[in-house]
Parts: sequence; C-alpha cells; structure tokens
Amino acid sequence: MDSSTLFGISTFAYFIAMAVYVSYIAFRNNAVAVTATSITVFGFLCQTGALLLRWVDSFNIWVASAPSTTFIESVLRGAPLRNMYESMIFFVWCLVLIYLIMEFKYKNRSLGAFAMPVAALALAFIDVSGMSTDIEPLIPALQSNWLLFHVFLSFIGYAAFAVSFAAAVAYIAMASESRSEKAYIFWSIAVGVFLIVLIAMGIDYLNMSTSAQGDFIRSYFLKATFRSSSGVIAVFSWIISAVFILALWRYGHGLRKILEGLSITKIMLEEIEYKSIAIGFPLFTIGGLLMGAIWANSAWGTYWSWDPKETWSLITWFIYAGYLHARFVGGWRGKKVSVLALIGFIGVVFTYLGVNLFLSGLHSYGGR
Repeated sequence: MDSSTLFGISTFAYFIAMAVYVSYIAFRNNAVAVTATSITVFGFLCQTGALLLRWVDSFNIWVASAPSTTFIESVLRGAPLRNMYESMIFFVWCLVLIYLIMEFKYKNRSLGAFAMPVAALALAFIDVSGMSTDIEPLIPALQSNWLLFHVFLSFIGYAAFAVSFAAAVAYIAMASESRSEKAYIFWSIAVGVFLIVLIAMGIDYLNMSTSAQGDFIRSYFLKATFRSSSGVIAVFSWIISAVFILALWRYGHGLRKILEGLSITKIMLEEIEYKSIAIGFPLFTIGGLLMGAIWANSAWGTYWSWDPKETWSLITWFIYAGYLHARFVGGWRGKKVSVLALIGFIGVVFTYLGVNLFLSGLHSYGGR
C-alpha cells in the first residue's frame, strides 16, 4: 500500500468523522461520539503512515539526486514539506493530533464538530484546487537543513491556531446573549463567508474540465459564481450569499442550546482557545519568523525583504501578539478575545493560501 492510498483512506475517514461528530451534537448519543473518535484515530493513523511512506520516497529521491550528502542532511531535506500539497497534508495531521490531545484531556468530544470540518475541508481543497501531488526534486531555495524545522514548527503553530479558531467559533455562539451583539454579527459574517467560499469553489470545480484543474485557483477561482461572465449569475450569487449569512445570523444562535446540552462550558472553550494560542504563538514565532529569517539570510543574503509572505506572517504575528497582550495586560476576556482569535486565523489562512496563490514573491514556489 502506497502513501497516496493511505492519504485517500484518511481523507475519507476525516469526512466520515466530521459527519459523525455533527450527528453526535444533533442526537447526543454517547455511542455515536465514541464512533466519531474511533474513526478520527483510524484516519490519523493512516495519515501518519502515509506521511512516513512519503518521507521515505522523498528521502530516496533526494539521495539519488545528491548522493554526497550525509544521512542526517538527507533525512532533513527529504522531509515531505516541500510544496503546498505536502505542507497542507502536514497541517491537517498537526490539527488532528492537537484536537485528539484536547479531546482526551477535556474528556469532551463535542469540539470535533468544529475542528474536524477544518481538517476535512482542507483536504477537500487539495482535490478541488488540482495542486500537484507528485514528489518533485527540491528547488535550490529549499535545499537547506532549515526546511524541516522552519516548516514543522510553523505548521504546528498553524494547527494550534486552527484549534483556537474552532473553540472561538463555539465560544461566541455559546456566549452571545443577543443577535444584535457585535461579536455575534461578526461571527455570522466570518463563518458565513468561510462556508460560502468553500461552496463556490466546489461549484467552480464542477464546472471546469479535468485538464484545467492544475490552474484552478488562478484562472477559475469563483468564475462560476461571483466572478461569472454572466451578470445575472454574479448578482444571483451575491443575493444567495446574503440570504445565507442572514439565515446563519438568524438561526445560528440556536447552537447555544445545543452546546449547553453537551456538557460544554464557556470556561472550557475559553481555556482551549487560550491554551492553543499560548502553544501556537511561540512555535510560530520561533519556527515561522526567527528560523525563517535565518534561512532567508543563508538563501537570499538578507534576513528580511518584506516579501508578501513575510509581511503577512508578521501581520498574523501581531494579531496573536495583540490577543495575548489584550488578555494579560488589558484584562480582556470572553467574546472580545474570541473575536481576535477569529481574525487571527483569517490572517493564518491568507498568509498560507492567499499569499501563495494570489501574490508573487520569493515564496511563490509554495503554491506548486
């Protein structure tokens, strides 16, 4: 069994787990919850095996292309973190690992309905975008021992931020007393836009030829809906989206009662949100910014060049630094800091996907 087969099994398992977690919230059956966790663990083990097999394949390819390098260097440079496909697979692996740790620590499976959709949809994005899954030789800019440490720590940080995002989504839904609260309105818009874009991307995918999938993002993104050449379709897409967000705002408040019936408390959610950021922030700082700067100096002769990736990484860093500052110095609690957690993850998504796919720069190879 090769890595592609195991990745496919894990993707299928995560989608099933997502549906079962949502069913658990709807039916509140403990057997359903245990099933969801079992499927998630199975998918995680399959993905772990797939990552190890791909690492072995990458190691062999690197050794064949550079036989003079030492074993340690070959292991570091053979890490399956060289392009967008591999880094996104690793992000999902980190996300599921951190979620499972949180689930077993807090003895509560309800958050799976918020965390697993992020994992499942990230894997779905890989198929929808048509990004290359081939193991390719390292380009010169990536031929460094810093590759593993920089990307590894950065994506553990990203995954921790994703868990904080899931907790913040649940917290705001649970803590909002009224639909007129600013935090709840922001929650409705942010979650609504996130879901709408994913649905629109699915429609794009269904409306293009297989041969065009490799150029999906740059040439076809939202062309079947919001950016359609037909004005009627474009206007209809905006109207449907507005209705969807209004419906989410109108009925999303009912999620509060569901969460209260699942032994989830606001204190638990706020603690998960904070601890995830407290873990992710130093990892992102050390791996993403400091190690990235050292690597940049060795590769390009400068520690900082205001490349779009570097700039947006710094913006994301400031958002999460603002979260921690507001919590410790400003004494912020509750919905205020949860909104910052949502904004921070929006920054993470754009730093990783938006910059890689829509902006050019020294990190443009990440979009391959």
